[in-house]
Amino acid sequence: MQIVVLGAGMVGRAMAIDLAKDHRVTCIDINLNNLTLLPDGIETRVADLSDTSQYHSLLQNCDMVVCAVPGFMGYKTLEAVIIQGKNVVDISFFPEDALQLHELAKQHSVTAIVDCGVAPGMSNWVLGYYNTIMKIDQFECMVGGLPKLRIKPWEYKAPFSPIDVLEEYTRPARYVENGHIITKPALSDVELIDFEYAGTLESFNTDGLRSLLFTMPDILNMKEKTLRYPGHIKLIQSLIKAGFLNHEPMQVQGQQVSPMQFTSKILFEQWKLGEAEPEFTIMKIIMKGMMHDKQVCVEYFLYDEYDEATKTSSMSRTTGYTCTAAVNLLLKNFFNEKGIFPPELVAPTPGCFEFVMDYLAKRNVHYRKTVS
Repeated sequence: MQIVVLGAGMVGRAMAIDLAKDHRVTCIDINLNNLTLLPDGIETRVADLSDTSQYHSLLQNCDMVVCAVPGFMGYKTLEAVIIQGKNVVDISFFPEDALQLHELAKQHSVTAIVDCGVAPGMSNWVLGYYNTIMKIDQFECMVGGLPKLRIKPWEYKAPFSPIDVLEEYTRPARYVENGHIITKPALSDVELIDFEYAGTLESFNTDGLRSLLFTMPDILNMKEKTLRYPGHIKLIQSLIKAGFLNHEPMQVQGQQVSPMQFTSKILFEQWKLGEAEPEFTIMKIIMKGMMHDKQVCVEYFLYDEYDEATKTSSMSRTTGYTCTAAVNLLLKNFFNEKGIFPPELVAPTPGCFEFVMDYLAKRNVHYRKTVS
């Protein structure tokens, strides 16, 4: 099969390399430096992916598309791919509601799996599957990707665009409590929690539930929180209070400058994750409810580190391989409904959840399950 990967950032490259084991892959990016990091055997092409008028020629000979572009251009990219009639798996995590493209995807006979990374992504796969075998009353996901080496002041590195992280820090956070959607400021409800392998981390509200707010109305309590080293959030809150994350342009020496864009540019190098920098991904999923007439708590725990053997970051592995699992799932025709589908709507289809878990395990991404 011929697959096109849109975006050759750290995660996009990991997906292209994984898919190239069994398929012909073309990776497209505006940044030639990103493309030169790909191994021989993967075709590369330099193009401005924000110019969607090119998509007819870029995608005409492919069987499947993977979207790994920055969030600010993700919605338009996905829409353009759908119009070209190509099945697609997306990890761009844009702020718009992907479900708004459902009818468009059906009209063009396209199957699109969206938000298919680690979180959102694996958290949705797990919840969607268990929602078919138990009555879930409460769902909570805590997740973060962090460098092993804690360098002041930020003690953080971003494996993707810093502006996507900053948007996460400023977008109001929504969660579900007693069946009602509650909105709070991002970075609120900070808690210190001790984790196996990682030690004490701080958790805080972000808008991570995304499609789950609307696709799982029967679950009365749902929350996702992001994890960072203690102290990081106070620094971000200071930036917000000082206006560094405002979008509204301000005049500086006769030029209109967006504080958000300026801050993102400054932080790009400071937050840039090195190609061989040790880091880890940690996630804990907790589901409480009734199974077989018994009150149970099901937990999935992930702790994954940079892979020295393959020189692949943990965030690239845990995010990217979830996406490439879904790509192969579609190519093998495990799922073929037309429209927009976040993972929780695919997981109930027999064999799909098991396929994804097995695919990840074969790549040494292991989730530990406990039931109590």
